[in-house]
Amino acid sequence: MAKIVCILYDDPVDGYPKSYARDGLAKIDHYPGGQTLPSPKAIDFQPGTLLGSVSGELGLRKYLESFGHTLVVTSDKDGPDSVFEKELPDADIVISQPFWPAYLTAERIAKAQKLKLAITAGIGSDHVDLQAAIDRGITVAEVTYCNSISVSEHVVMMILGLVRNYIPSYQWVVEGGWNIADCVARSYDVEGMHVGTVAAGRIGLAVLRRLKPFDVVLHYHDRHRLPDAVEKELNVTWHDTVEDMVKVCDVVTINCPLHPETENLFNEKMLSQMKRGAYLVNTARGKICNRDAVARALETGQLAGYAGDVWFPQPAPKDHPWRTMPHHGMTPHISGTSLSAQARYAAGTREILECWFEGRPIREEYLIVDGGKLAGAGAHSYSAGDATSGSEEAARFKGE
Repeated sequence: MAKIVCILYDDPVDGYPKSYARDGLAKIDHYPGGQTLPSPKAIDFQPGTLLGSVSGELGLRKYLESFGHTLVVTSDKDGPDSVFEKELPDADIVISQPFWPAYLTAERIAKAQKLKLAITAGIGSDHVDLQAAIDRGITVAEVTYCNSISVSEHVVMMILGLVRNYIPSYQWVVEGGWNIADCVARSYDVEGMHVGTVAAGRIGLAVLRRLKPFDVVLHYHDRHRLPDAVEKELNVTWHDTVEDMVKVCDVVTINCPLHPETENLFNEKMLSQMKRGAYLVNTARGKICNRDAVARALETGQLAGYAGDVWFPQPAPKDHPWRTMPHHGMTPHISGTSLSAQARYAAGTREILECWFEGRPIREEYLIVDGGKLAGAGAHSYSAGDATSGSEEAARFKGE
């Protein structure tokens, strides 16, 4: 029998929902490109309910306990006295979401002598020290594509929100004003702007497709170039370096995984090469951007706006400069955990667990690390190494 430790975010402040704004979810039966949705043998939850918080339990308790497994669910993940730290030494499986990541550092992996499987309920496994997982033979898997479209929608929303100066304009309404000049003094049209994405994988390509109808000029950088037919369809220009692309873009959106090659990619030097007054949107990972360099670029006007929902660490301490820097549109990490996305990644987590316990292969596209090496989606998107250093700062959030 296995012990599964599942780290989820807290329930709403007014309690777990008893009702919802809508009665159900829009139906989709496949992802763009044809990949099928998660296909567990069964689910024990109602799609459209809050599954990613502690009381939601990703809908896993009935299934796991029916086979005699032990499920521990907690939101207490940071610091040496956390529930996660105490439960980890005899855990066989750890499940975590990117939005409230249980950082599996090399130190924690060393303590978890029974750990065999780390599942990301969502996309992006950089909260796991992948090199340590490789060295220990731990399998790392995530639910590829489950929330890629969710994130791409969030990207488009944030681009429009920054460029049209939406958030400050909304705030004037809340405060009882009608300050049109204040609202429009920083408001522009997206039409005609040059927009580029760093990476054109599932999320980046979905962003390009959604932006094309806005009559913008599209650009991308990716180490895997898109097929000619797709470049022609989107009329998108490929750049062989990020530096080359950002020089011509009015808006840059970051959609690449975090690994040692992308950590701190948008530092002072990269930001200085962008157009003055450009906008930067980052829904990938906070550590891809240098925290203090971004804040300074907004203060000096080098950037006209910065938006995103990814921070480092997560949760971000209350004194994190991105909370108070000018002209930002930051949210907590929510782009990929809509109720729609939760139904998919909860089902995908169940599918991975069914495969694991029944000795069946996990889908190739779900694998990040397997058999002591990068595998599946991990071999395509990541480089070996560690991007978890500094994650202990997340413990500060608890004490503030």
